[in-house]
Amino acid sequence: MLYAIVAHDLNRAIGGGNDLLWHLPNDLKYFKEKTRGFPIIMGRKTFDSLGRPLPGRRNMVVTRQTEWSAEGVEVFATVEAAIAALEGADGFIVGGGEIYRQSLGMVDVLYATVVHTQIEGADTWFPEYLDQFTEVERDDHSADERHAYAYSFVRLRANK
Repeated sequence: MLYAIVAHDLNRAIGGGNDLLWHLPNDLKYFKEKTRGFPIIMGRKTFDSLGRPLPGRRNMVVTRQTEWSAEGVEVFATVEAAIAALEGADGFIVGGGEIYRQSLGMVDVLYATVVHTQIEGADTWFPEYLDQFTEVERDDHSADERHAYAYSFVRLRANK
């Protein structure tokens, strides 16, 4: 199965200035729990924002820069090539915006953290998806001393 995992606000904003728009410790924990042990496919800008390969995962980076390389990652020219390299194994699309756009039609399950706010200054958005997926599970959380915003962990299955 091909999975995608994303955190977005109520307008589907996912980033600004090549960085996350919020700090939600439980969302970072959720991301780690879901993706650990699985291959992750990301764009070069997402990899650059992380600064290093994520441990416990096969790190696969998609870039048009033919000379680009980084230690601990596999480099692919296209999203399709990265997905093909999974050879039928499960894997996660983890961003950014362009990689999500190119892969969303191939995704079987989407894990979305919906952050209950609207962030100003975003420059990257997740594509429209509600007509392509059906919600199957939701876990709502209130804002607290560690989380500035309320948020929901939502699992959706593709309408294929």
